[in-house]
Amino acid sequence: MKKNSIKNTRINGEVQKELSNIIHNEIKDPRIHPMTSVVSVEVAPDLKSCKAYISVLGESEAQKETLEGLKNAAPYIRRQLAHSVNLRNTPEIFFILDQSIEYGVHMTKLIDEVVKDLEDENESE
Repeated sequence: MKKNSIKNTRINGEVQKELSNIIHNEIKDPRIHPMTSVVSVEVAPDLKSCKAYISVLGESEAQKETLEGLKNAAPYIRRQLAHSVNLRNTPEIFFILDQSIEYGVHMTKLIDEVVKDLEDENESE
């Protein structure tokens, strides 16, 4: 199975959906921030491993705690994933912090500030 095949894309989507569901509804670890999103998932073609890109909206301390909580809960998450997704092998999950959403929010704020400054300059002229 090629990495970008239709089957692999479908498996990635299904695993992402189920991981998101498990993280939000089944894990009761207080370290995991409520604003945690599964941005994307890359399941290896041999179904042995999975990289889950996680985004946490909040301070860097909350991000570190959430990542630590998810790493500790990884065996439980893998078991739950095995029950909900019917795959030949249930992949071992590696959580990776993805800061693209936070970066996008930051850039939007900067753009808004520049636009506001330009509007203020035009009004004062």
